[in-house]
Amino acid sequence: MDNVNLLSPSVLAFVGDAVYGLLVRTRLAEINRSSGDLHSLSVKYVSAVAQAEAFKKIEGVLTEKEMMIFRRGRNFHTGNTPKSATAGEYHAATGLECLFGFLHLSGQNERINELFEIIW
Repeated sequence: MDNVNLLSPSVLAFVGDAVYGLLVRTRLAEINRSSGDLHSLSVKYVSAVAQAEAFKKIEGVLTEKEMMIFRRGRNFHTGNTPKSATAGEYHAATGLECLFGFLHLSGQNERINELFEIIW
C-alpha cells in the first residue's frame, strides 16, 4: 500500500482485527480439535480483554513509531464498548488491532510474527 500513514485508525483496526484473528486461529489449528472447540478458544484470545493484556506483553519492545500507531488506535473514539470489557480495555484492544493492521499493510510481516510470538 502506498501510504499507510494516511489511513484512519478505524481502517487500520479493521484490517488488524483480521490479521490478529488469523494469527490466533493459525496457532490454535496446531492443537487439532473440532472447529467448535477451536472457535470457543479463539474467542478467548481475540476478546478486548485478551487483546489489552496482549498489548501489555509487547509494550516494552515497541518502537516509538509503533507506539505512535498504537496510541492513534487507542485514542480513536468508537461508538460502542462491549459489555465484557472496560472502556480502557476496549481502547487498548483497538490500539493493538491498529498496530497489527499498520504492520500488515506496510509489509512488516516479520515484525508481526516477532510481536505475536511474545504475545503467545
